[in-house]
Amino acid sequence: MRCPFCTAQDTRVLDSRLANEGDQVRRRRECNVCKERFTTFEVAELTMPRVVKREGISEPFDENKLRSGMLKALEKRPVGNEAIEAAISRIKKGLMVAGEREIAAQELGEKVMKELSVLDHVAFVRFASVYRSFQDVSEFTDMIAHLQNK
Repeated sequence: MRCPFCTAQDTRVLDSRLANEGDQVRRRRECNVCKERFTTFEVAELTMPRVVKREGISEPFDENKLRSGMLKALEKRPVGNEAIEAAISRIKKGLMVAGEREIAAQELGEKVMKELSVLDHVAFVRFASVYRSFQDVSEFTDMIAHLQNK
């Protein structure tokens, strides 16, 4: 590991710990040349599946798009960032565990709705109304009735 201060390649690890629920390794390092200390994070590089849209177009999984969609649904709702990030992490882990090279956008949307239904019912209905393209009020009332029955 190259020192970010003097660019020397001679550094040593002082301490290693698990971080981010065991998904990362946090290493405290010291440069043997300038004696500066710095922290690095090691993460396993796993490939996410490609998302196949309704039109058949395949695109790379984009965590920022996932986060953006969830944040729009959760806008002005009493849900903390930690809960949102945990939900995103669960979705990503589920995709990685499945080991598929591609996932249909509809299937990804269902996973998002499942997480939103746990986080906040209003956000779930917001997301579902856009995702499922509700055409009239009866579809909203059906969705709300389904939520109340749970």
